[in-house]
Amino acid sequence: MNISDQIKVLCVRSNISQAELARRIGISPQSLSAKMKRESFTVQDLEIIADTVGAKFERKFVLYNGDEI
Repeated sequence: MNISDQIKVLCVRSNISQAELARRIGISPQSLSAKMKRESFTVQDLEIIADTVGAKFERKFVLYNGDEI
C-alpha cells in the first residue's frame, strides 16, 4: 500500500473527506490531490496530516535482526 492509499484509508477511518483534510492542513484540495498523484509527501507533511486527525506517524528502519533505526 502506497502512502496515498494510506492517506485515503486514514480519511475514511477519521470520517473526513480528502478535501476537508486538505483544508485542515492549510492547502487546497487540488494541491493535496496533486501530492497524492505524485506521491510527493515529505516526512513533515505526513507528521502534520497525522497530527491533524489525531494520529501518530512513525518512520523507522527495522533491520532483519530486529534493531530499529
